Amino acid sequence: MATWITICDTCKHDPEDGAGDGARLAELVETAARGTDLRTRRVSCLMGCGHGCNVTIQSAGKLCYTLGRFAPEAGAAEAIVAYAVLHADSDTGQVPYRQWPQGVKGHFVTRHPPLPPA
Repeated sequence: MATWITICDTCKHDPEDGAGDGARLAELVETAARGTDLRTRRVSCLMGCGHGCNVTIQSAGKLCYTLGRFAPEAGAAEAIVAYAVLHADSDTGQVPYRQWPQGVKGHFVTRHPPLPPA
């Protein structure tokens, strides 16, 4: 099963320059994920505006995580992708804390259990 990084591309819109932090982070995550088996997609709002910029890491049958409070920076994007690779390699989606990239520590907002089998 594919592991997806879903990026909110409307987080922290700056009306002065017309571009939002979410869109900038999305571009950086997409670039960082190139050459991996991860899939990325953009959505307009993950309803975590108080925690923007937000992303989710999810895969069928695994724990899903929402992470937030990221700046649209290459280091943040690289940490998100590194964590998503570990999530993809895990049978359950759970990654031991000691393996978390430093750049995602303190950014976890929610964890959701996998949906039950149909």
